[in-house]
Order: sequence, then structure tokens, then C-alpha cells
Amino acid sequence: MLVELHIENLGVIERADLTFGPHMTALTGETGAGKTMLIEAIGLLVGGRADSTVVRTCADEARVDGRFDLGDGEVVLSRVIPADGRSRAYVDGRPATAATLAERARSLVDLHGQHAHQSLMSPVEQRGTLDRFGAVDLGPLRAARARLTEIEAELATLGGDERARAREIDLLRYQVDELDRAAVVDADEDARLASEESLLADAQGHRLAGEGAIEALRGDEGGVDALVSAARRLLDERAPFATIAARLDAAIAELDDIAGELRELTEHIDEDPERLAEIRERRQLLLDLRRKYGESLADVMAYHAEADDRLRELLDYDRRAAELDGQRDDARASVEAAAREVCAARRAAAPRLATAIEEQLRSLALPDAAVAIEVGVGADGADDVDDLAGDGVRFLFSANPGSPVLPLQRVASGGELSRTMLALRLVLSAGGGDDAVSTLVFDEVDAGIGGSAATAVGRALAQLGRAHQVLVVTHLAQVAGHASEQFVVRKDVRGGSTFTDVTAVRADDRVDELARMLSGSVTSAARDAADELLADGRHPDETTRSR
Repeated sequence: MLVELHIENLGVIERADLTFGPHMTALTGETGAGKTMLIEAIGLLVGGRADSTVVRTCADEARVDGRFDLGDGEVVLSRVIPADGRSRAYVDGRPATAATLAERARSLVDLHGQHAHQSLMSPVEQRGTLDRFGAVDLGPLRAARARLTEIEAELATLGGDERARAREIDLLRYQVDELDRAAVVDADEDARLASEESLLADAQGHRLAGEGAIEALRGDEGGVDALVSAARRLLDERAPFATIAARLDAAIAELDDIAGELRELTEHIDEDPERLAEIRERRQLLLDLRRKYGESLADVMAYHAEADDRLRELLDYDRRAAELDGQRDDARASVEAAAREVCAARRAAAPRLATAIEEQLRSLALPDAAVAIEVGVGADGADDVDDLAGDGVRFLFSANPGSPVLPLQRVASGGELSRTMLALRLVLSAGGGDDAVSTLVFDEVDAGIGGSAATAVGRALAQLGRAHQVLVVTHLAQVAGHASEQFVVRKDVRGGSTFTDVTAVRADDRVDELARMLSGSVTSAARDAADELLADGRHPDETTRSR
């Protein structure tokens, strides 16, 4: 619900800070005092059109902030309108577009009045309202639509265009054939070939180096083996050098092992130009494959598998396409069947909702109002994208006997629109289906009524306030008296400038205000009548902080 509303330099309001409670709040004051600016402020918060003419004279900009309690958190919506320039919108202090603001506020506030945004005017909202009232189950239709979309996407991926499919098959055949012939089965093949290439590329040099090393170790006169053995013999049976002699024995054994390994390796080094050429050709092929199909041989092998699978899929297109076509036909039949169920449910609910709204309107000073709800493809708003069933839903209205019912937005006045929405909200609340919006704002809901009709409107608003936060602009004490709290908007001229103040009235001040609204002045009789209004408007489950 809307907890706090802050306004700066909007029209005749220099500054106003309002704190709202739950249930019903009345906004009252003389004509021209500035009540419209309060509605304008809320309208700006929900993404309404911003006009620089609403900026207070001599001010640089107007600003509106609204803090909303979400139950599990809160959100602050803000709008800034410069006197010269484009308006700015914010959500929790972060810049946003007006469209984003409107989307964020869609489930928070609904405005009802001649110049306010009315959700009931939207064909989508009208359809949603009918669905909530009739408890229309869209689940099976959504599931059937999702399955159809899934099958159509698979058909598109399969290659529905014959020419594109033929081109892809040709390319994949070439690639798979190339990869089949390459027969890459080891991701480490190139590393192994690189080692073998290094050996074969200089086989003669490797062999000469090995033979030279053997000679250096085993040479009869100058070999390391002979020199170490001579040193060992000099130390034989020399006690001081026993440790050194043992180490020399170990060195001689190690040198013998090294010489043996060198001989083994050297004897197996052979020049093989043909093998070297094969290795170099293979490594070049592997390099070419990596350039085409992946950074590594592992990537190349993975692409080979994917390409082979895709080629098989395309070559199997006719069979798979026929299978998917059959599934698509079944899915379409399921969609059509589910859509018929939804349409039937809507057609059954439409007259019941229309009758229920008419009954409420009779108690709201519209005794001759007629309401009809049209369901079908021919109605405004029929759209397969917006509506899964392809049904348009249109609310029709007539306020006068003998007049044909026409689209609500074309024939209803501001007051009639507000009362129709009030009636609809009461119907939905009674059925447990009105949970979409937490804060409802009504302007002109009491236009052209008085007496018992005004009392009925006040009671209806208070009843609606048990399930929603209701803010209502009213000129009638019979309506305001049913509110849980009341704000009075007063206009004053100071220093040649007009100022509007918004004040919460409670206890005796509220009685006096209602008395003025009833008789134009505060008299004993008027105060007694105001007390009766407040007593009539009290409900045991409502807050009494404004009494």
C-alpha cells in the first residue's frame, strides 16, 4: 500500500507530506483547492504523462515521491518534472524510464476517474478481470501452447527450408568425410609426433653424439672409466681414503650403466626419411584441422562427433519431420481443445459478472445502468499473442434506459467510470478474486449524486477498504464520513501567491470539517449530523486512529 506521499512544487502545492494508513482515506476540500493535484501526483508515480505546466510558478522543478509497503519489503517510486526539460523517473533512487515506472506500479496502484489511468479500459485487463471472476483455468492452455511452441522450434532447428538443409548437408558431408579420413582418436597425438619428428630430423647427429659420449667414457687411454679406475687403484688398502674409495667404486658402477644405456640408444637410432616425411605430413594435417574445427585435437574430435550427429539428423529429416508434423498436429488439437474450454468458461462467466456489476451499480445511484460483456474473436483486443485462447473481451455499458450498450470507455462519464470500477471491485472482492492491486484511487466517484446514494457509495468504498487501501476524492460528507481517516485540502493566498495545504483531521476537527461539508458552516445541528455520519461509518475491524 502507499505509505507516504511527498510532493514539492506541483501546481499550487509548494510542499506536502502525507502518511496514509490502510482501509479508506477521504481527500476533501473546496472546489479549486488542489485536490486534483494529489491525484496528479499519484498519476505521475504510476507513469502518467508529465507536463511542465504542472510545475509551480517560479520553481525549477516539481517532485513526487511515493513509498509503498510491499509486505515483505518496500519500494520508493519518484518522478521529477523540470520546468524546462524532460521528466525523470526513479525506482529506489535508481534512474528508470516512465514505462518502467508504470510497469513497476501496475500491481501497486489503480486510478479511476475522468482523466486518470483506468486499468478497466484495457482489453487485456478486461479479459483478466473476467478470468479472475470466473476462475478460468488457463493452465492447460498455457501448457498446450508451450508444447506447440517447443515442437515448432524443433522443426525450425531441424531444417525446414529445403535449400538451406541441402546446403548444410553438403557442408557437413565434406567436413565429416575429411574428419573420418583424418581418423583423429588421440588428443595427444601431435605431442607424440613432435617428439618423434625431433629424433628423426637429426638422426645422424644424434648417433655421432652418442658414439662420442661412449668413447669418452670407455676409451682405453683417456676415457673417464679408465681414469676413475686408475684413481681407485691408487687408494686401494689406504685406510684414510676408505670412504673416498667406496664412492669411486659407486662412480665406476654408475659410469658402466650410463655407457650401456648410451650404447643401447645409439644402436637404435636409424635415419628414416620416409617416416620423417609421414610425420611431417600428418602434423600439417592436424594443424589444418585445428584451424578449421578447434583449438586442440580434443576440440576437433568433439566437433567431429557433433557434425556426424547433425548430418545423421538432417539425412533422417523426412522421417523426423513427419514425426514432428504429427506431434504438431496433436499439439494444435490440444491447443484448440483447451482454447474452447477457456472460451466456454468465459462465455459462461460473462453474463454472471455483468449481472453482478449491474446489481452493485443500482445501489450506487445508477439504477438504469446496463452492462454486457462480449466474448469472442470479433471483440476488441482479440490477439493470439496477448490472449492464449484468441478471445477478445469487451465491457459494454449504458447509463440510460433505451440506450444501446457501447464500449465502456466510449460512453461512460468520469463518475460513471469510477462507480463502475467500484462496483466491479466489490463483485471481485466478494468472490475472492480481487487481489491484483493493493491501492485503489477514486476521483469523481460521487459526481452527480447525493443523499442515500452518496451514503451507499460511502459504505461501498468502506467495504472495499477492508480488502484494499482506498483513497477517494470526494465533495460529500456522506462519503467522507465512512473513511478511516480524512485529509483536508485548503487553498490560501499569502503575499500574492497561492498555496495549498493538506492536513489530516481527527477527532473534533474532523467533526467540524464534516459539518462544513454538510451545511457550509459549523453549527450544533451540523455537528450532530457529522457525528451520526461517523458513527454510521465505523466498522469494528477498521483502525480508529482518525476518529
